[in-house]
Amino acid sequence: MKFTFTEKKYDASPELRAYAEKKISKLEKFFRNESDAYVTLFSERGRYTAEVTIKNNGMFYRVTETTSDMFASVDSAAAAIDRQIRKNKTRLEKRLREGAFEKEAAAVAQVQDAVEEEKEFPILRSKRFPLKPMTAEEAILQMNLLGHDFYVFKNTENDDGFAVVYTRKNGGYGLIDCTEE
Repeated sequence: MKFTFTEKKYDASPELRAYAEKKISKLEKFFRNESDAYVTLFSERGRYTAEVTIKNNGMFYRVTETTSDMFASVDSAAAAIDRQIRKNKTRLEKRLREGAFEKEAAAVAQVQDAVEEEKEFPILRSKRFPLKPMTAEEAILQMNLLGHDFYVFKNTENDDGFAVVYTRKNGGYGLIDCTEE
């Protein structure tokens, strides 16, 4: 597992980094391929937060835990992401399709932060990522894992047409399917 540490308003000791690596690397048993772990540690108003994001085969798992001790935050984050991976691996394997969890991703996501100034509509951040063919259920699962309000994907149930799933304000989910005229 490849680790990337980011610190915001907090200076992590080498012991804390080693502790976080040890705790999070135990999750490697769930993945066949090399995965990336992004660990962000920060402090605000006497509260310590550990945010852990694991990327493997195009799937993202993200948790954020806040406690009064950074070591406890890392422990909680590692336990929460373990639960999340177990829950979603089981769901993917049983409900959606056989082998979905371990399926190879065809492309690597690229994140590009760009600030462009326009007069009327300034674009503050820009992201590039490959569109992965999946079902609407898989897209909702991925959206929930990321903690986003919407998710763009290629809908395998609609001849790989572009689609968007989103969280509705009154509860539930919505699907926007794009078709050519």
